[in-house]
Amino acid sequence: MSMAETARLLPWSTLDGNPCFLRGDGTGYLSRVADSIESVQLGMAGELLGHAADMLADDRAMPDQLRFALARMSESLRDVHRIAESRGARLPVRSADEDDDSVVQSGEMSE
Repeated sequence: MSMAETARLLPWSTLDGNPCFLRGDGTGYLSRVADSIESVQLGMAGELLGHAADMLADDRAMPDQLRFALARMSESLRDVHRIAESRGARLPVRSADEDDDSVVQSGEMSE
């Protein structure tokens, strides 16, 4: 398998709960579907963070409400973790010979 063609961890599982992978260059239909699903999952995670902050600031939040929010946060964290694994696995591997001169102190990258 070449660098352009890698196995991608998809944001869904089989019916048995096993991970699904896609082999390709990342430009096909299923890659675009996976990108779209990941985008939705990340957006939902952001909204959930805001909701959780509101609930934590509310002294009247009931234990059942907090438990429900925690369950949704757990699901969301699982999705975000899977996205991070998938994207991290597709990053190019740098050799020890490559230098880090492109990293600027402010954290911005220069080319």
